[in-house]
Amino acid sequence: MHFLGIEIGHAGTRVVALDLEAATVAAEATAAHAWVEGLPDGYREQDPACWIAAADQAMRQCLASLGSARGGVAGIGITAPTGGMVVLDENNRIVRPAKLGIDRSAQRQADEIARAFGGAPGLIELAGNPLDAGSLAAQCLWLKQHEPYHFQRAARLMTPQDFIGYWLTGEAGIEAGSAATTGLFNVPQRRWSAELLEFIDGRLFDMLPPGIPPSQPRGQLRPALCQAWGLPEGVIVAPGSGAAALSALAVGAASDGAVVADLSADGSLSAVSDKACVDFRGEASTLCDASGRWLSRLGMSNAVAALELIRRHYGWSSAEFEKALETTEAGSNGLLFLPYLRGESTPRLPDASGVLHGITLDNFTPGNLARAAAEGLALGFGYGFSRLRDLGFEPAGVRVARDAGPAFQQLLADVFGVPVVAVAGTGGPLLGAAMQAAVVYFRLNGESLGFDEIAGYIVTVDNSTRRDPDPQRHEFYQDLLARQQYLVETLHAGGFL
Repeated sequence: MHFLGIEIGHAGTRVVALDLEAATVAAEATAAHAWVEGLPDGYREQDPACWIAAADQAMRQCLASLGSARGGVAGIGITAPTGGMVVLDENNRIVRPAKLGIDRSAQRQADEIARAFGGAPGLIELAGNPLDAGSLAAQCLWLKQHEPYHFQRAARLMTPQDFIGYWLTGEAGIEAGSAATTGLFNVPQRRWSAELLEFIDGRLFDMLPPGIPPSQPRGQLRPALCQAWGLPEGVIVAPGSGAAALSALAVGAASDGAVVADLSADGSLSAVSDKACVDFRGEASTLCDASGRWLSRLGMSNAVAALELIRRHYGWSSAEFEKALETTEAGSNGLLFLPYLRGESTPRLPDASGVLHGITLDNFTPGNLARAAAEGLALGFGYGFSRLRDLGFEPAGVRVARDAGPAFQQLLADVFGVPVVAVAGTGGPLLGAAMQAAVVYFRLNGESLGFDEIAGYIVTVDNSTRRDPDPQRHEFYQDLLARQQYLVETLHAGGFL
């Protein structure tokens, strides 16, 4: 039996086939789609029709790789990166290109909404999170103010993943993990925020899709698509969810207290909870996870960039960088690196740049630079870990979604003060989408398969990567973390970060 995942990414659409019996990915395919060109700076838009064409192409390629096994496909899940807005008219025609979550054109509208509710603190009190320019809320107000004709034509507003789900089934709907990223959702209470909808426009009550529980199907794959793709009738389509929710599921974080460190380019530190843990400082996003729980997520913008900078500068391979870490002492002989090369999400410093502090004639060596970069990144994760503790989490260990090598994982364990272990494979939200489809299928057919059970079955940890903390180094890094945060606060207060 196979379950498919579809991911509408920024550069292309990917499809993966999960072989449930073997607990492995049996086939995958990718089809590219282009950006709308000639737009002003900060605008990032794509034609949703291109997603349909790319999904069709990638699906056909993936199923061709499966061969006759395509007859065992039982369900499909969908995901996409956070944010974005698709606008349809009353005849289900695309009104205009879709704005994506990385589009910054609606920053003024995000600020306008925030001011109306008392700034970020007021929005957090109202709905659990501050508002981002890439959210559907800000982009909807932008549409109303900048393109009133298009806004008047609009009959449906959807996230990218829900648009593809609508195309697959003909059924409109949204799951809480997707709704939580729109800026219109009261995340702690898992409902649309009437106050936010009314402020933007009263029509939104009818334009937004109805909710779908996480373990119920969105609908069945349309017969025309079953025939076109050579799939059996009755293939179910899961509700789908946002990338953050399904990424957590894909590394096995589906139970209360589970913590995941994602070391990919869009790095993060995430924790699952049975209750909403709202961060009134606005650093941790409060989201809904794929299993019906909540997810506290702290973004780490430089999880790859900081280490890649040093590797590229010296022309090192990963093994050579690893050796440099292993042969230098903790503390980098006084060098302290603030790795904010792309700004930073946690702490919230969007306009910051990197800082190398404490240079002397003796410590400015390749090995110390490598270790300072690694320590700076690990301490950033350590700050996020301390914020999770502030929110009430008491992690017994951390799963790492991308193996960064034994030396860096040991560094993470020493900073966190708890064991760290990497997850085998790199499925990401695409695998999570297929796993969600499996749970929905079995529950629909009377079997009580839980999200934690599918995670335990599909996801395996690589025990050879487990690293336990050294108590003395943990104490050392706690002191270094305090120094780093003092430096950050001092430079930020002085206008240097």
